[in-house]
Amino acid sequence: QVQLVESGGGLVQAGGSLRLDCAASRSVFNWYAMGWFRQAPGKERELVATISRDGGTTNYRDTVKGRFIIFRDNAKNTMYLQMSSLKPEDTAVYYCNARFGITYSDSTPGPYWGQGTQVTVSS
Repeated sequence: QVQLVESGGGLVQAGGSLRLDCAASRSVFNWYAMGWFRQAPGKERELVATISRDGGTTNYRDTVKGRFIIFRDNAKNTMYLQMSSLKPEDTAVYYCNARFGITYSDSTPGPYWGQGTQVTVSS
């Protein structure tokens, strides 16, 4: 069992920045590929970014490329999402996710989720 706890959400103006943190409960954190998903009101949950278990491979949805950076520190059992040039359409609850294995081979999430953190971008 892997427990995930997100932090760092909040309210920011368009064009601003936020960093989300996802702390994992287990020292086997580096056995898991990690990802960030988000869900806006009335919409389905969508994949935002993923990172391989060694941090060497990252992937992003097209709408956040060049604005968001996903990275991880395996020594601290923590994953991050640095978000810049935020837009109102980035408003959503952001969830971190853990999937056992080297990387996400597709957009299917793993079984472990954090509780979510709200990001609100005002125009």
